[in-house]
Amino acid sequence: MPDDSIQPLIPPFASTTSISPASSFPPQTAMEEHRLGAGRRKGKVWVVMLSYAFDWAILALGGILGYIMGHVSPNKRPFSLFDPDISFPFTVNETVPVWMATVIAVIAPIVIIAVICLIFVPGATVPRGTPQSLIWKRKLWELHMGWLGLGLSVISTWIITNGMKNLYGKPRPDLLSRCDPDIENVAKYIIGGFGNASMNGQLVTHLICRNPDNDILDDGFRSYPSGHSSSAAAGLIYLSLFMASKFAITMPFYAPAGHDSAAFSAFPSRTRLTALANKIEPESYEMQPRRGPAAVSPGTSSIINKHVVQQHNTAIAAVRRQAAAPPLYLLLIACLPFFAAVFIASSRWFDFRHHGFDILFGFLIGTISSFFAFRYYHLPISTGAGWAWGPRSPDKAFWAGVGSFSYATDRVHSTYRSGDEEEALETVGEPYGRGTGLSDATPSVRKAPTDERSQMDTAYMSPARGREESRDSRSRVRD
Repeated sequence: MPDDSIQPLIPPFASTTSISPASSFPPQTAMEEHRLGAGRRKGKVWVVMLSYAFDWAILALGGILGYIMGHVSPNKRPFSLFDPDISFPFTVNETVPVWMATVIAVIAPIVIIAVICLIFVPGATVPRGTPQSLIWKRKLWELHMGWLGLGLSVISTWIITNGMKNLYGKPRPDLLSRCDPDIENVAKYIIGGFGNASMNGQLVTHLICRNPDNDILDDGFRSYPSGHSSSAAAGLIYLSLFMASKFAITMPFYAPAGHDSAAFSAFPSRTRLTALANKIEPESYEMQPRRGPAAVSPGTSSIINKHVVQQHNTAIAAVRRQAAAPPLYLLLIACLPFFAAVFIASSRWFDFRHHGFDILFGFLIGTISSFFAFRYYHLPISTGAGWAWGPRSPDKAFWAGVGSFSYATDRVHSTYRSGDEEEALETVGEPYGRGTGLSDATPSVRKAPTDERSQMDTAYMSPARGREESRDSRSRVRD
């Protein structure tokens, strides 16, 4: 009889002969509760859909606001008729006109994001037997998040840029060409300093301009910041981040302790349930090598063997072999949108539309907006495996409040909701997963010990059972 103080050397989920599927999965009552919870979640799907529709409505209102702000007459900062920085000629045919910038920085990212999501998502981590409806659901969700992030980046940049243009009213480098100043009556327009008719660099108001085209004249006071530069950065840098995420283009990094690669697969629950039920490696080459079931040694299950081997391999694996640099052509592809943004911004310099600081600051606005919008809807590039964040919890679709750390948790129990892959696993006759072969009526295949040695092994595996048998034996001796 083993000593009660001896702790088991093998984890309690292992058995000496085989594994019982019924004991490896939730009991019948738990599964019924899970089904009831899924039914309640499905009943509240419209709440989540309405919350994201509200997000799109806010972006639409932001776009309308940005358009209105772009047509409001801006402040007009006084200027000097002798300032060489605003004496450049007016370029009639711009290198990148507004319509072309819109196509490159907005329309093209919309199309490219759609192509990437519909072709390359959900990737190579999909287990065999995954329904096509679930795969398309994931494609459309990633597409939705990709477009939503792009909209947030571009529209927020547009509002900020147009608002600053109107507030500052900074003259463009070609303002004097637009202005057609009234030189004969310049003394009437001098403000500040010592006003006189000698024009020793005094500042004049915009009223000195005689150009009848108010649109061209108003646009001459919209130099800071550059709208082309900020919009190009907002749309195209966001696209570069999106492509880098989906194509796994990142600086090689060492995975932290406790890193679980299965959690980053397309459908983690399907991968884990299928692998556990069939006692084989997960059905995705991204998770583990596709090898047959490990050999079962006497007194130990196959899962224990593989667990020990994986721990041993992790312990001796060289750090330098745990990451590698992505192919250079993928990096080039992901950088192409960024290069296009730099070109659009640079064209505003040699077209005499903006000063250098205007271009740089506009590009900074777009860059910050693109990074913020990307991280708002997507996991980090280096550690997120290319996924967007999942949907909000129905309980927190519109509001979470103080004390809530995540919009993905249940309001009452603060537990994470089961994802779409768990709900898809609930099939008739196979509540534990399609393809697992396990049903509510699946009997346990655990065999009872047949000899004294097996009984001692079983007691050794379960300290509680060993203590109960020890007490029974003592009572029989006293009797």
